[in-house]
Amino acid sequence: MATKPQTIDEYLAPLSDEKRAALENFRRAVKSAAPRAEECISYGVPAFRLGGRLLVAFAAAAKHCAFYPGAHPVKAHRDELEAYDTSKGTVRFRADSPLPATLVRKLVKTRIAEYAGRRSVAAAGATRRR
Repeated sequence: MATKPQTIDEYLAPLSDEKRAALENFRRAVKSAAPRAEECISYGVPAFRLGGRLLVAFAAAAKHCAFYPGAHPVKAHRDELEAYDTSKGTVRFRADSPLPATLVRKLVKTRIAEYAGRRSVAAAGATRRR
């Protein structure tokens, strides 16, 4: 039985060259959009955390790769994602036709803004309760 990966590098190592290259480029795009995000493995797939919270994740499947930016970014950029198979919070793409880095960065930044908005709302609510 294979051991579960503990790092993103361990996750990527056994993948085909094509999938590994696509996900490495994807990884760089996420790091570019969220340089303070920490790499981790969450639910067995590569992910990034920011401020202790899961930011985004990605994975390789038998016939596609997937990006998990959350429901809000997928909905906010649905027009730009028309060419991809999407569902609530998920974007699926083929390794030979990956998401453009600019789109990945937009989705990540939308997720960061979503989290920032939630903190602002929570802080405002806490102030009112005093």
